[in-house]
Amino acid sequence: MSDVYIPGVKSRFNSEKLIEDLMKLERVPKERAEKNIENLEVRKGYWQELGRRVSSLRDSARLLYSFQNPFNERIVLSADESVVTATATREAAEQTYRFTVKQIAQADRFLSLPLDEKFRIESGTYVFSVGNSEISLNFRGGSLGEFADLLNRRRQDKLGASLIAVQPGTKSLLIESKVSGAENRLGFSGASADLAVKIGMLEQRNDTRRDIAFNEAAVRKNGPLSGGADRPVTVRDGIIEVPAQTSASALFSVDVPSGSPLYLKIETSTETWADTSGIPQPPPGPGVPSGSVSYGGIVVENDPSHAPLPEWTPPPVPERVDNMAVLSLTFSDGSSAALPPVTDSANFTVRQYRLADVAAGKTITALNIANANTHRNISVRNAEIFDPTVLGGGLHPVNPVSTAQDAVFTMEGIELQRPGNTVSDIIPGVTVTIRGPSSRAVQLEIMPDRKAVKDAIISLAGNYNRLMADINVLTRTDAGIIDELTYLDADEAAEMRKRLGFFSGDSTLNQFKSGLQRVVTAPYPTGEERSLAMLAQIGIATNTRSSGGAGYDPSRLRGYLEIDEKALDAALETKLPAIRQLFGSDTDGDLIMDTGVAVNMDTLAKPFVDTGGIVALKTGTIDSRITQDKGRIETMERRLASKEAELKLQYGRMEGAYARMEQMSASLDNFSQRNSANNR
Repeated sequence: MSDVYIPGVKSRFNSEKLIEDLMKLERVPKERAEKNIENLEVRKGYWQELGRRVSSLRDSARLLYSFQNPFNERIVLSADESVVTATATREAAEQTYRFTVKQIAQADRFLSLPLDEKFRIESGTYVFSVGNSEISLNFRGGSLGEFADLLNRRRQDKLGASLIAVQPGTKSLLIESKVSGAENRLGFSGASADLAVKIGMLEQRNDTRRDIAFNEAAVRKNGPLSGGADRPVTVRDGIIEVPAQTSASALFSVDVPSGSPLYLKIETSTETWADTSGIPQPPPGPGVPSGSVSYGGIVVENDPSHAPLPEWTPPPVPERVDNMAVLSLTFSDGSSAALPPVTDSANFTVRQYRLADVAAGKTITALNIANANTHRNISVRNAEIFDPTVLGGGLHPVNPVSTAQDAVFTMEGIELQRPGNTVSDIIPGVTVTIRGPSSRAVQLEIMPDRKAVKDAIISLAGNYNRLMADINVLTRTDAGIIDELTYLDADEAAEMRKRLGFFSGDSTLNQFKSGLQRVVTAPYPTGEERSLAMLAQIGIATNTRSSGGAGYDPSRLRGYLEIDEKALDAALETKLPAIRQLFGSDTDGDLIMDTGVAVNMDTLAKPFVDTGGIVALKTGTIDSRITQDKGRIETMERRLASKEAELKLQYGRMEGAYARMEQMSASLDNFSQRNSANNR
């Protein structure tokens, strides 16, 4: 059936195949150009990937010497993180501090008695306060849950509420302040106070607050301390001013039972000056007058007198005294107890002392201010005794989950007080977080972040090795290079084999590789040139020694960096400043890093990845060639289409002519047959 010819359906001479065979030959230049474009695209991709590797290496290098370098990073190690922790910025100085935490800052959190879960709160205006902020709620009446939801929606930053299922079928209402500190007490007034008493959250008690009078009748001026000058103590406008080396006592009487919640609050300020008055001066010696006489217009001057003095030995300079432990309490049994030291402050600063810590079971009879300092005046005012658990109006929490209080802690023996547990104003560049009370001092050590430095160095070595591997694969034809890269998975190794020798003989890459090897093996100036001038001295090197004593290992001649972590850790621990200079240093004092491993590596990589650099030039040239080849392909496609149309036309004409010839032959045969029949 394949030989059956159907006019108009099948070509007698298989013209389509003939045309296709002819067009295949015509398409060879076009296919060659398309293959060339594919190769150029692959080449461009390899250059782009190489550019990304160089950029990664350059970024790693710049990180080690730029203003963001990890050598300036700081961390803080705490000897007990349950007591105190801290974070440090780059501005923090390396130093060690000792903290003792007496109490952490807390906010008021009050719990009601268990209430029936169907308990209803009446409508009304419920007013709360947190410190100086007032929160007013207009409640239309409803359940405990509806009341808590309204409270939470109103001021989430100041006030909150929640329900706790203490017993089955009952719920307790917890109302809490969101702001810690003794000055941020949670207050109730109006309908809120009535509700708090009704649900057993608060109860009415007598207010134990008591002001200590500072006036002439209640203050005893004790006069100068031993060896001090007679400077007067003054009392005016409720302020006691105690000059240097004098003392005074404020008389009052308060019983402090064991476990008493009472606190003494007082405000202090200091005034300091340079103490130069006590510096002895040498004696001036005798004063001998000089003069002259005149007679008859002649003036005769006296010879200057000379009184030789013995060599003067100055007496010792009076000792300067700095003693901030100026406050103490006297008790009815004649004993006394010192209060924690105050700190220098030109403005009045509030200080609070828990009396049970110093006066449990005793009766206080006086507050003493003994100013033994030689160059500092002390002023005190606004002293009062108070119970911090009592709210305004004599209301007292029945079930306080926590009571508002400041964080009280000592740093290097100096007692400090803050309303919150996060403190950022005592050590420059350091934020301290108070976690819990402690009975002993806890050490905070501010140190360089050596882990960040190590990670940055390892990242540089890793990016260097990956770039070196790519260059080796692209410029060499030895398949063993890929087998040496044991960290590659099967797919990555297969991709590497496609790249093998793709840029073989490229002088630019070979020179770049040689330059990188020189950078990592050269010596650099540091503060410890004898013991640290090369990467190898901190455990980073290209190991070219023979392996096992039998010949050499060619994989160790490729320029890859190896890291001895133990050696690197030891160097980071003891020679961090020199390591910083090893990677980048300023040798001419112009505040610009001009040498070092990272600096030179960045300088070497810059021409490759900068705008208009080597990689951009290479890819740009490839783009131009691709554009040219695409233009040629478009021209060839037009020519091929024209050629194919021409062949189809020619073969079509041939088929037509042949068909007409066959038709004419058939007609002649029919005519001949008819004539033969007629003759018979």
